[in-house]
Amino acid sequence: MGDKHHLDDSSDFTSEDEGTEDYRRGGYHAIRIGDTFNAGCYVVQSKLGWGHFSTVWLAWDIKHSRYVALKVQKSAQHYTEAAMDEITILQQIAEGDPDDKKCVVKLLDHFKHSGPNGQHVCMVFEYLGDNLLTLIKYSDYRGLPIAMVKDICFHILVGLDYLHKQLSIIHTDLKPENILLLSMIDPSKDPRKSGAQLILPNSKDKMVLESSGVKDTKMLNGDLVMNHKKKIKRKAKQAAHGCFEMEVSEGVEGNPETSGAVESSPNASSTRASSSAGTSRLSDADGTKLKEQGNKRGSRSMRQKLLASVDLKCKLVDFGNACWTYKQFTNDIQTRQYRCPEVILGSKYSTSADLWSFACICFELATGDVLFDPHSGDNFDRDETR
Repeated sequence: MGDKHHLDDSSDFTSEDEGTEDYRRGGYHAIRIGDTFNAGCYVVQSKLGWGHFSTVWLAWDIKHSRYVALKVQKSAQHYTEAAMDEITILQQIAEGDPDDKKCVVKLLDHFKHSGPNGQHVCMVFEYLGDNLLTLIKYSDYRGLPIAMVKDICFHILVGLDYLHKQLSIIHTDLKPENILLLSMIDPSKDPRKSGAQLILPNSKDKMVLESSGVKDTKMLNGDLVMNHKKKIKRKAKQAAHGCFEMEVSEGVEGNPETSGAVESSPNASSTRASSSAGTSRLSDADGTKLKEQGNKRGSRSMRQKLLASVDLKCKLVDFGNACWTYKQFTNDIQTRQYRCPEVILGSKYSTSADLWSFACICFELATGDVLFDPHSGDNFDRDETR
């Protein structure tokens, strides 16, 4: 099993993108909108986020006519090993939850993709919605009504109970960014409901689609003929319309299902995958930073209206640092604000570490403030109390 990522101070980055330095041998795979993966099965639509281990993209699953989160790992050996460890845990999670009732993200597919910088492990997750930090931001950091907090906490506990009691898995990095709603708070930002135009494959990838057996694909002066373009767009609209109809039929308080069965990731895996937006803190096992929406949440009255109708079903994501109670990889776990005392003291830890983080999240949801916000001083570091 590969070495696990250490959550240290250097991970607290705030830059808006991953830069260009790690786009080299052993590093990130350069991806463009419209690129395809896995023999043309997945078409990249937009960027969702990035981290020290990977980048995460919104993609269209041509075979199943659905949006997914695609997590593309760096290609160096230790990143590959870490990804394979994550896949092992995600597969165990999925196998034990065939009915998708355990409030944990599902890995839909995984494969390897060869590029100029090496061979990259890729994970495909169900496309989910905003993370809980974004939900807190919609409340203007004033906290959510207790009834809403209880509803969210119920789903978190269902997921933790499944991981801890049935699988002996410790998440080790539970925080608002790693808990995703099933849909976006603002439906207009959800590609499954907004009617966003589907992006077709780049020219260099069109032959891949043809050779992979996609029906009705013909080439004309290097472009897809119009009937095939319309077919792909029609499938996208039908899938989006299906999600919308499901939500309407269940009413304002309904719980529409996600388009897909991730982590993920993700991530994703989670993606460390995830479709969340609007976070300035770590949001994935490898510190995945999701694209910031800025001040695009509308007026306060609009935010309150959206909060009142939000579907509070959620799932745990990002298992890039997860381990088993009987097989642990490192003593350096958890993001600092959610780190339990036994880890701070360097003692043994178990599933109770996740419950400490859960309690911190409960407080944050109810108040809008983090329970612990450690700072260093002249005579002590951030892990010491004053």
